[in-house]
Amino acid sequence: MTRELVWTGFMSVDGVVDSPGGEAEGHPSGGWVARTNFVPEAFSLKGEELEETTALLFGRRSYEAFAPLWVESEDHVSYKDLPKYVVSTTLGDTALVEGWGDTTILRSVEDVAGLKETHGGAIFIHGSGELARGLADAGLIDRYNLLVFPVVLGAGKNLFGHMSRPEQRLELRDSAAYSNGVVKVVYDVVH
Repeated sequence: MTRELVWTGFMSVDGVVDSPGGEAEGHPSGGWVARTNFVPEAFSLKGEELEETTALLFGRRSYEAFAPLWVESEDHVSYKDLPKYVVSTTLGDTALVEGWGDTTILRSVEDVAGLKETHGGAIFIHGSGELARGLADAGLIDRYNLLVFPVVLGAGKNLFGHMSRPEQRLELRDSAAYSNGVVKVVYDVVH
């Protein structure tokens, strides 16, 4: 049995996934998540994921954005001891964040396929839209945990844009709508 590979993240109604946290991430509408009224239950999916996560997978840019913040974050303390994997052809060991547990650099989609064949539970990808598209094209993603925010951004990095596969069927596992307009949608990929 292979390990489940799950992409999790925030998405606009039009599929944009970049810069949810702030303008520093590069999108002119950066910070669009914070401009949605906070309703705790809308983020319950994140707590559920913590219980399920046995390893984290990042692309280089997402690793460089998240790791320095999460290493000190009380909200992400449970991630500290989890194995972490970064997919990058350029990142070196000296660029890895100290004090955040074991981190392994993977160099290719084939390396990720090999990781899925190892012993363990679910591997969660946070952010890393470009990596997620490549892994989806290779048929490696097994589930999408999406929190869709009530905003149309019109431009930006789209999770499902520019995929080489003509079609990918999904099966609804779970969904919920919240009073702030956020919709949780969890899809299993039909392989």
